[in-house]
Parts: sequence; structure tokens; C-alpha cells
Amino acid sequence: MSAGFRRRRRLFGILAWALLAATVSAPARADTLNVHVDQARLLKLPEHVTTIVIGNPLIADATLQSGGILVVTGKGYGATNLLALDRNGSVIMRKAVRVVGPAGRDLVVVYKGVDRETYSCAPVCQPRITLGDSTAYFTATLSQTGTRDSQAQSSASSGGGASAAPAAH
Repeated sequence: MSAGFRRRRRLFGILAWALLAATVSAPARADTLNVHVDQARLLKLPEHVTTIVIGNPLIADATLQSGGILVVTGKGYGATNLLALDRNGSVIMRKAVRVVGPAGRDLVVVYKGVDRETYSCAPVCQPRITLGDSTAYFTATLSQTGTRDSQAQSSASSGGGASAAPAAH
């Protein structure tokens, strides 16, 4: 065997061990965080996190709270990733985020041909907009919700809401 061949073989062995050691001792590890669409999950962050990165913000959103608590909200179906970085830009936490359909046994999905409508039936069935519902149903339900919210806000700001002042006797 030539000296050059032995040297390359030894160098390859050292590189392979270094790569294996770096992989095994890496502080970041991947797990999956399951979130239901339109719901939130709390996640305790490791110390020294300065930056949070969400791979696809159309699937999930994250909001940092005091005390190292991260609120992860499911926005759309699918999977993305979440990275927590320290001040130096090193990844100190890595999670896969999987957003699945709405939770609960009280959810009823009605198909009218290719059109879909979703209802929350707890205990009475009421319209509930969910990704994948037909456009007309989604828009009509969203419009009704917006109108109700606007009326409630205008009533509260004009003094039509409940008063906290005690009654005079």
C-alpha cells in the first residue's frame, strides 16, 4: 500500500468520526409539535432564545410571550418547521410543526355536491368557517361575523353597553 493511500484513508476515517460526533452531540433536536387549525399550543423555550423562525407562516404562526413561552397557532393545513436561534444565530431548538384539522367530536361537515360547509354542534349546530369550506359559505359566514362584531363595538363605544356605575337610590 502506498503512503498516499494510507494517509487519505486515515483522513477519511477522521472526517467520518468528526461528522458522527457533530451529529450526535448537536444541541438541536427535531420533534413534531401537532397543532389543530385555528387553535394554539404553548411551548416552553430553552434559555437564551433571541430569534424564532417559522418556515411557512401560512401554516403556523408563533408569538413570544414573557417567561420564555411561545404560542404556536395553526393557520392552515400542512407541515412546516420552527427554529429557535440564540444571539449568535446557532440553532438551539428545532421542531417540525404539523397542523391538522379542527379538533372535537362536535364538528359536523356537510357536503352539498362539491361544496362543503362546517358546523360546530356544541350543543346546537352553528356555522363555523373552516379552511376548505365552499367560497360562498365561507364568505357569507365571515361577513355575518364581521357585521356582528362591528355592531357590538359601535354599541359599546356609544354607551349602549353595560355600565359598571352603581345605581343611585
